Amino acid sequence: MVDFSFSEEQKLFQKSLREWCQKELPLEKIREMDSKGEISRGIIKGMTDMNLLLMTVPQEHGGAEVDWITACIAAEELGYADLSIAVPVLFLVETSWGFVMDKYCTEQVREEIIRKAIKGDAFIGIASTESGGGSDVAAIKSTGRKEGNSWILNGEKTYISGTEEAKKMGGGYFLLVRTAPPIPEASHKGITAFYLPINADGVEIGKRLEDMGRMAISTGSIAMDNVKIPDSYRIGEEGRGFYLTMEGFDNARLLIGATCLGASQRALEIGMEYIKERKAFGSPIGKFEGIQFDLADLWAELEALRSLVYRTAWMNEEKYRNKRFTPHEVSKYISAIKLKVPPFAFKVFEHVMLWLGAWGYTKECPLEMGLRGIMSYYIGAEGAVNIQRIIIARELLGREYIPYK
Repeated sequence: MVDFSFSEEQKLFQKSLREWCQKELPLEKIREMDSKGEISRGIIKGMTDMNLLLMTVPQEHGGAEVDWITACIAAEELGYADLSIAVPVLFLVETSWGFVMDKYCTEQVREEIIRKAIKGDAFIGIASTESGGGSDVAAIKSTGRKEGNSWILNGEKTYISGTEEAKKMGGGYFLLVRTAPPIPEASHKGITAFYLPINADGVEIGKRLEDMGRMAISTGSIAMDNVKIPDSYRIGEEGRGFYLTMEGFDNARLLIGATCLGASQRALEIGMEYIKERKAFGSPIGKFEGIQFDLADLWAELEALRSLVYRTAWMNEEKYRNKRFTPHEVSKYISAIKLKVPPFAFKVFEHVMLWLGAWGYTKECPLEMGLRGIMSYYIGAEGAVNIQRIIIARELLGREYIPYK
């Protein structure tokens, strides 16, 4: 049997992070950031002090080089603290995409952006989504054309997290563009990844999009008009960008699952406190089976999903450290997480808000921030739920059963 208990070092980290969150991310502070529409610089500085930013990057590159189980512990604790999900979004974008960028980038990119982002002095995001493209990453239309030792980039990206943060902090994006015409039956080939500095000539940041949730971190668009960058900004081999992006998505989906665990746990605790105190017909409403049974079902499902998330985190770590599992094996389980955990978290908030009655419908109650924030993970951040079903079925039946082939 595999021992899934945390190491003493992981327990100490979890305890320290929870104490930091209790002090720095109380619900009043979360509400304030959600209303103002920005994560305070003090919080980002605190995340730097806690070694949270790009924490999976190797120590020789400036990171904390934590394992993926510890990264999930961090995501769960941040999800528990920030029900709006904004701080967890910043954490997982930096942790997952910063890791992939650092793994495949040149030393020049590492010096210009990775080390700065680890210190909280720059932002790293992911720019793959295009209007009309969504989860079909291979259908991107943005282009890159090589000229000598440089690349000329054109196109647009939308629904991009952190555009305002990148504008204020500096930094840029893990960018995906097509550098060769699509091949029939293999449209994912001919796509290359680059580091796109947000301040490069020809880059225009569009108007901030008004999301319904996770208000403290921005969402926007990026337009590229003949943007010229050196070949040293290329991430990985030419034509291999799709595969690097899938690696980034897997790591991000894993952290999304852990974040949703923390948020769900917090929602249940808020709900349990309420149903013990709220009385109806002379008794606490927690005595009524209609609520008790709902609570029991939600708790049991949460514990089952927590086991799935941390088992998969262990598999992901074994994939990287010991090559014990193949990327496809781990992807199957990560897609199961993305398929099941965000919808479950949304269900938790929905049900608990029903327990709370009229109070649950007010902004005096913190759960409405969670309902709005979790919805972003449910709808499609890092891949829609039906994409996860396709990935799982592909691994179960074989690639000849992919529906779009």
